[in-house]
Amino acid sequence: MPPTSTPSATAAPSLYGEQTRLSLGNFPAPGRTFAEVSAFVRNYALVKQAAAEANHALGVLDPARRDAIVATCREIASGEHAEQFPSALVLGGGGTTTNMNVNEVIAARAAQLAGRPVHPNDHVNASQSTNDSYPTAMALTVMDLVERPVSALEELARTLEAKAAEYEETVHLGRTCLRDAVTLTAGQSHRAQAAAVRRTAGGLHAAAASLHAVPLGATAIGTGAGAPDGYRELAVKELAAAANRRLIPAPDLFDALAHLDPYADVAAAGARVAITLAKIAADVRLLSSGPAGGLGDLTIPAVQAGSSIMPAKVNPVIPEYVMQLSYRVRGAAHTVELAVAAGELELNVMEPVIVDAFVGIFDDLTAAATTFARRCVAGLAWDGPRRADNAAAALDAWVDMSATSGYEAATARLRSRNSANATSDGEHRD
Repeated sequence: MPPTSTPSATAAPSLYGEQTRLSLGNFPAPGRTFAEVSAFVRNYALVKQAAAEANHALGVLDPARRDAIVATCREIASGEHAEQFPSALVLGGGGTTTNMNVNEVIAARAAQLAGRPVHPNDHVNASQSTNDSYPTAMALTVMDLVERPVSALEELARTLEAKAAEYEETVHLGRTCLRDAVTLTAGQSHRAQAAAVRRTAGGLHAAAASLHAVPLGATAIGTGAGAPDGYRELAVKELAAAANRRLIPAPDLFDALAHLDPYADVAAAGARVAITLAKIAADVRLLSSGPAGGLGDLTIPAVQAGSSIMPAKVNPVIPEYVMQLSYRVRGAAHTVELAVAAGELELNVMEPVIVDAFVGIFDDLTAAATTFARRCVAGLAWDGPRRADNAAAALDAWVDMSATSGYEAATARLRSRNSANATSDGEHRD
C-alpha cells in the first residue's frame, strides 16, 4: 500500500474553524471551491472591512479589534490566506457556510494581530447576516468578473472591423433562406458582425452595472434587526470606497433579499452574447464549407488536422468550439433563471449556484471571444474557390429589372433564362 500522506511541515496553520470543517464533510461533491473564485473572496473581505469601519464609527466595535479586522481584510483582499477558504462554492444554507468561513478566518487572524480574542460572530459578523453580506459580495463579484468577457468581446469586435477593412470591396453572394439573393461586400458583413458583438457586450455590461444597489444593512430579512441606526448608509459608503465602485443602498431591502431577478437579467444578457457569437461562428463555418462540395466563399486558418483518416482535411474547429461554448453558457443562464425563480417568501437561498453559474458564463464567453478572434477571424480570407462564381449568380440585375420593368416581367425573363440554361446543360451532358 502507498504511504499515507501527511501535511507539509510548511503548510500554513488553519485559521478557519469548526463550521468550515463541518461543511467540508457536508458538501464534498466535486466542483469549484470558494478559494477558486478569488474575486468573491476579495469582495467578501471588503464587505467585512466596510462593516468593521461602520461598526467602529457607531460604537459597536472597539478600536483595537477594528484595526485588526481591517488589517486582516486587507491581507485577504490582496490575495493572502487563499488556502483558508476551502469550502465548496455551491452548498446549502444560502451561503451561511461561506460567510462563516470568512468570519472564522478573519477572527483567527485578527486575534493574532490584536493580541486579544476576536469572535467570528460577535465582532467580525457584527450588524450583519449572511442574508445581506453574501448577496452584497456576490453583486461586487459579478460586476468584477464581467469585465473580462466584455474586454474579450471588444477585442473580437475590433478584429472583425479590421477584417472588414481588409476586404472592404470584396463582393460575395448574399443569401436569404439559404437561397441566392443579391451581393454585398465582405466589409459590410464583418462590420455588421462587429456591431452585433458590441451591442450585446454593452447589454451585458449594463445589466451587471445595475447590481450597484446592494443590500448591506438588511441583516436577516430586510428589517435591519441587530444593526444600529445609520449602519446601512455608513457601511455602504465604506464599501464603495474600499471597492472603488459607485454603490448605493438597495432602495427596498425586503425586495433586495426576496427577489433576485436582476441576476436573471445579467444571465439573459450573457445568453444573448452567446447566441450572437454562435450565429457568427456558424455563418463562418457555413461560408467556409467545401472546398468542392460546399459554399466555398471563404477559407479559415488550418489550425490543426481535420481528420485522422482523410489527408489535408480542414475542419472548422474554432467556430465549432465557439458554438459549443454558447450552448454551455445558455445552459448556465437557465440555471440562474431556475435559481432566481426558487426564492421563497423573504429570502432566496439559491445564491451559491448563481455565483457558480456566472463564473462559468463569464469564463466561457471570454474563451469563446478570445479564441474566435485570434485563431479564426484574424486569419480568415475571402479567397474561397467558389466565391467569384457564386457572386456572379446573384440576382442584382434582376432586382433592378423588377424595379424598372415590373416584378412579373422580370420573373418571366429569369425563369426563361434558367430553363434555357438547364436545357443547355442537359445537352452537354448527353
